[in-house]
Amino acid sequence: MQDALADRIDRFAIADGGPFVALQRRLGLLEAKAERAPRRAAILVALAFGVPLLLTIVAGDAWGPAAARPFLLDWGIWARFVLAIAVFVLMERLVNERLKVHLRQFVETPLLAPAAMPAAAAAVERALRRRDQPSAELVCVVLAYVITLGGTLALRDSATTGWLVEGAGVSLGLTAAGWWVMLVSNPLFWFLLLRWLWRHLVWGLLLRDIARLELRMVVTHPDGLGGIAFIGQYPNAFAALVFAMSAVLAAAIANAFQHDALELTGYGYMMGSWLVLMLALFGVPLLAFHWPLAALKRQTLLASTAAATRHFRAAERATLGGNLAAAADADDKAVGDIPNPTAIYTAAKKLRTLPFSREALLPVAAAALVPLVLAGSTRLPFAELWKIAKKLLLL
Repeated sequence: MQDALADRIDRFAIADGGPFVALQRRLGLLEAKAERAPRRAAILVALAFGVPLLLTIVAGDAWGPAAARPFLLDWGIWARFVLAIAVFVLMERLVNERLKVHLRQFVETPLLAPAAMPAAAAAVERALRRRDQPSAELVCVVLAYVITLGGTLALRDSATTGWLVEGAGVSLGLTAAGWWVMLVSNPLFWFLLLRWLWRHLVWGLLLRDIARLELRMVVTHPDGLGGIAFIGQYPNAFAALVFAMSAVLAAAIANAFQHDALELTGYGYMMGSWLVLMLALFGVPLLAFHWPLAALKRQTLLASTAAATRHFRAAERATLGGNLAAAADADDKAVGDIPNPTAIYTAAKKLRTLPFSREALLPVAAAALVPLVLAGSTRLPFAELWKIAKKLLLL
């Protein structure tokens, strides 16, 4: 069954599968995928950013004073339709390869017991089916339009003007560029983002299934996590996704600062809350390994405590000629017949039951904070902001 598991791991590419990939394949965009990724990113950016740019140029809203809110000074547009969409496409190969490496480590280390191989292969197969579900991407499309519609209604109810809207009062309406953004650009951004969040959920469910299998963990493993410390590195594969999401939030912050719509105290709370949210998003799937690690720690402490009682009572008899407590219950085993379990007991006491650490999550934390620091530097000295960011990173 190890060969069957290896075959499924080789087919496990979290960014592949589903109707969106099938559509790209029919359009000829997935031939020699590694080389086509920049081209696909350029096409999607052109649809989301290039078309409304041309429409605003024609309408005369592409550039101008900041007070007029021109298209090219809207930081949210650059963040969502250029940076984020490009990152969502370009990160696919990196995420696919890194997650495969982590899956292979369960087999190659070897952590999976032979009896667990069939169940592990079935778990990977379930993950592939979840990844390919058309209904999941349909939900992403529907949610993308719902979010876009909500944002558009909020915009029309506000007093905001600029390249997105035209007219005044009851006659306020979307410009041609605004209609394109509502029907194409924003839904495309939200679809790609929600699709990645769904794929991350698929990965998290796979980790949960693996954590329930028979794992050959040992408390004396030098990684301090029974041999599974490597899985705590997986969030770093999604650092680009975190950076893209953070850039979108940072653009909104920069726009708010530009138009005096955000207080500095609110900005500080936002930085801390966003960091906690991102660490929770990628830390929660790792909690599945807490229970097997906690069980291993508990069982090892119990077994090593019992072995220590036998070993040190034998040592006491050898040294003092008998046991001082419960002397009548002494057995006849020599101290050399019972191994000293002190090293195992000490390792069990030190065993961590959460397979992540500050060092392992540092790239994700940095990706979450750096864009926000850059946005805040439009209002505060960069050196001061960086001190705050470093304190948050060291929590």
